[in-house]
Amino acid sequence: MSSTNIPAGPKDVFLHLLGIGTLYFSVVNFLILVFQYVNHLFPDPAAYIYGANLDSVRFSTASLIIVFPVYLLLSWLLQRDIRAFPEKANIWIRKWLLYFTLFIAAVTIIIDLVVLVNSFLGGELTVRFLLKVLVILATAATVFGYYLWDLRRSDFVLSRKPRAFAIGTAAVVLASVVAGFFIVGSPFYQRQLRLDSRRIEHLSGIQGQIIDYWRTKEQLPAALGDLQNDISGFVPPTDPVTGDAYEYRSTGRLTFELCATFETASPERQDRNYPRYEAAGQENWKHGEGRSCFSRTIDPDMYAPYAKPVIR
Repeated sequence: MSSTNIPAGPKDVFLHLLGIGTLYFSVVNFLILVFQYVNHLFPDPAAYIYGANLDSVRFSTASLIIVFPVYLLLSWLLQRDIRAFPEKANIWIRKWLLYFTLFIAAVTIIIDLVVLVNSFLGGELTVRFLLKVLVILATAATVFGYYLWDLRRSDFVLSRKPRAFAIGTAAVVLASVVAGFFIVGSPFYQRQLRLDSRRIEHLSGIQGQIIDYWRTKEQLPAALGDLQNDISGFVPPTDPVTGDAYEYRSTGRLTFELCATFETASPERQDRNYPRYEAAGQENWKHGEGRSCFSRTIDPDMYAPYAKPVIR
């Protein structure tokens, strides 16, 4: 009987399709995660936005934590099934998916190398280029080599390679996930950064309202409550955690000060590793941990008072 004619039941089709799907999903997110680490450790100043994309890091990390163990479990179930019924090694769904995986691995090597060479010729840093090439080659070669061996082997009972492959890949994936806590910070730290970014957004909005107040009335508000406007709907925001009002005081005819209490210090680099700390107008919002104040001076030439309507 031809191997392609060996029947495959619904259980076989389901397990093989889900197993290969989780493999592809895990490999893609592993590459994305490692690439973001490379971007973080070796930033390219020539890039418009450089550094790790935290959204990608979070999603890829979550994907590996959930999906990769599912892949390992499905692989174990399939290996156990084949050991019990060796003829299942030749069912059509397994053969087709393994050959398709080999095809995808080979094409991935070719396409990604072309993309990376193109990026290198476009001026990407040599270190970044070499590291990404090595990651892609190592990953694709590992997948290609293991599944080529799996396709050709016959010792489904004695071989220890599947277990060694599972342990090795699990160790690499675990290391990539743990590395994220040291490279881009823990989830708790990221939450602190987002809260501080929210505080900066609040202060920037208050600052804009103060400037608008001065341009309208040619004087600074006595307190933040003066900025509340029932028509525009503006209400001075408060701290997102404590609910306390932000500090404001007028220090002169054209000068004022805004203060807030932050949970972290501003990151050194302004890139996609962290929320933006520069609002409209490119004001400097760098701060330390704890209470920080920002002194502002209104330039009447840049922010001229609004023309008063002529009443006839």
